[in-house]
Amino acid sequence: MKTIIVPVDFSENAHSTARYALHMLSGIPEVSIVLYHMYEKANEEEEAYFRLEAMKTELSNVAVMSIACHAEPGSDFPESLARFARHWSASLIVMGLTGQSKLGQIFMTSNTLKLVEKNPCPVMVIPPQAQFTRIRNVALTSDFRDVDLSTPVGPIKQVLEMFAPSLHIVNVNSEHYVALTEHFLEQKSRMNALFADFNPEFYFIGTYDFHETINQFVADKQIDMVITIPRSHSFIDKLFNPNHTKKLVVSSTVPVLAAHE
Repeated sequence: MKTIIVPVDFSENAHSTARYALHMLSGIPEVSIVLYHMYEKANEEEEAYFRLEAMKTELSNVAVMSIACHAEPGSDFPESLARFARHWSASLIVMGLTGQSKLGQIFMTSNTLKLVEKNPCPVMVIPPQAQFTRIRNVALTSDFRDVDLSTPVGPIKQVLEMFAPSLHIVNVNSEHYVALTEHFLEQKSRMNALFADFNPEFYFIGTYDFHETINQFVADKQIDMVITIPRSHSFIDKLFNPNHTKKLVVSSTVPVLAAHE
């Protein structure tokens, strides 16, 4: 059984994200969703579970799926969620980009870095303007550096196996010319071996603007989800600061999955 965690703060965005998750996962066997809420005061527990159960009832009309509810006290949301995800060996965390609370703003604050760096499992972000479609085409972005060591193959494969999509592996590098260098040819061969079960197609695009290029690639290839692999703290800082997040996620119309090395 694959456990998918959907953090909720009871905002409209949280409801939309939960509905999106159910539509996305509908029909996939052996999947269980957990609606997760963290509250800060002990007297909020009863209300938290009341609202979770109400949300569960609402979602039961969206799709037939196993849905559980969990609320717990805490003051450090990323730490609490990461601990919970590890305890349940979660396969995926699905969350929205915006909302009314600290949870809703997680991908616009330093909490984003904390959650991704804690690396409990892949984190999928649903942009506000995302319109649900079946995940048939997935773009995996890679810098093609030491792919055997830097690519979290297991977690990515687990997500890909749920959707069985066509896999498009993309590298954006301003140094690409007519022919690939030996380095990129070697790394391409290694990456192809890592994801051979998905018969990947490869794209090497010579340009400076990573985010604009990926967004255009999403449109051209009808991509339904983008997977990115943060490699280091400095890279994560660059990728997830507010400006880059807006370019990569807010401007995106498809979910973005962060799978840490």
